[in-house]
Amino acid sequence: MAGNPLVDMFRVKDLRKRILYTLGILLVYRLGSVLPIPGIDVHALKNYFEQQANTGTSLGLVEYLNFFAGGAFKQSSIFMLGVMPYITMSIVMQLLLIVFPSLKKIQEEEGGRKKITKITRYGTVALCLVQGFASITWIKSIDVINRSFSTGMFYVVALITITTGTMFVLWMGEQITQKGVGNGVSLIIFSGIVSKMPNAFSLLIDEVRSGNLNPIFILITVMLFVVVIIAVIYEQQGQRRIPINYAKRAGANTYIPFKVNPSGVIPVIFASSITAIIPQLAKMLGNKSAGWAKFAEIFAPHSFPYLIVLTLLIVFFAYFYTQVTVNPLEIAKNIRENGGSIPGIRSEHMESHLTRILNRILLPGSLFLALIALIPSLIIILFQFPQQVAYLMGGTSLLIMVGVDLDTMSQIEGHLKMHHHDGLVKKGKLRSSKL
Repeated sequence: MAGNPLVDMFRVKDLRKRILYTLGILLVYRLGSVLPIPGIDVHALKNYFEQQANTGTSLGLVEYLNFFAGGAFKQSSIFMLGVMPYITMSIVMQLLLIVFPSLKKIQEEEGGRKKITKITRYGTVALCLVQGFASITWIKSIDVINRSFSTGMFYVVALITITTGTMFVLWMGEQITQKGVGNGVSLIIFSGIVSKMPNAFSLLIDEVRSGNLNPIFILITVMLFVVVIIAVIYEQQGQRRIPINYAKRAGANTYIPFKVNPSGVIPVIFASSITAIIPQLAKMLGNKSAGWAKFAEIFAPHSFPYLIVLTLLIVFFAYFYTQVTVNPLEIAKNIRENGGSIPGIRSEHMESHLTRILNRILLPGSLFLALIALIPSLIIILFQFPQQVAYLMGGTSLLIMVGVDLDTMSQIEGHLKMHHHDGLVKKGKLRSSKL
């Protein structure tokens, strides 16, 4: 059935309900992101960040946490930690499944995945308490607590509020995944990034009007931005297909898809978190030590040493995370057990063949990730762009936006085709690309 895909999305009753449900949940999340924790002096908090902005003070770790919380961290809102504790715990859990075979056995048992999910949630609560306590300590240090609250009372109320808020956000994400369209947790992060765009573009216009920014530089950057988005889409969907023949099944030849970037955005998240924390710690210790003060100066955000370390960390985590999540030995074992073979490769050489292919695609994939992560810093250095704008035009934000958009469009296309409508694209096929 031919028609306008955008109109068809709302003609299909089931899909329309899912889209509206998703938008409703995201609206609740955005409203909660601006509701402050009880006991916060909103005016004092606003004045603090205005003072930091006027003095050009770098808030690396705060900005990093604020990014994943969709601006809620700086608001000291009830959702100030966002879904970051859950993402961190999920990554840690994946690593633990590799390190501890006993956990892997639990996962493979009947009902094992539910047990792992439950452990992950308990771990998320524990992380919320730890990160919440650290966040409250930071709030106390900048003196924005309402005088009517005692310190002890504020710690208790804020810790309960922050932990409950994070778990509620996680619940909302699960509801989107089950009853809406797209991956809920990914869409929550996506909505936080998109919510910053109006303010970033307004800031960009103000910079042009004040003469601080050349319009030609904006045009060059926008053109670069379009090119990078196209490159990221190709990279997200890029695959190296390894053909597999099954002798016992007539015509059952298939392939193993090795993605160009198997680790997704995870290496950038890990590397960015470390490079955000190091300068912040060095700056804090610099008040007590001249050596740390010098290190903080050398390793300042967007400096050459900072960019070198960020690149090396991204490449390292791309290799490390891929090695623990894509296991050539396990893949080769499954192929043999199902009576399969790789054309032209002897059975005993299957593992080494898969490992060699994986290593070949990992290097260009990790270098591409590093290049995307460096774009914000390069835009700031070369064109003097405001940080808020630069971070939206590259790095983690761009990778997340493209990946989540591709995944959501893929699901919508699936619903449309199930109801005999055209997909969102007339040529080719969208492939899921979850965060």
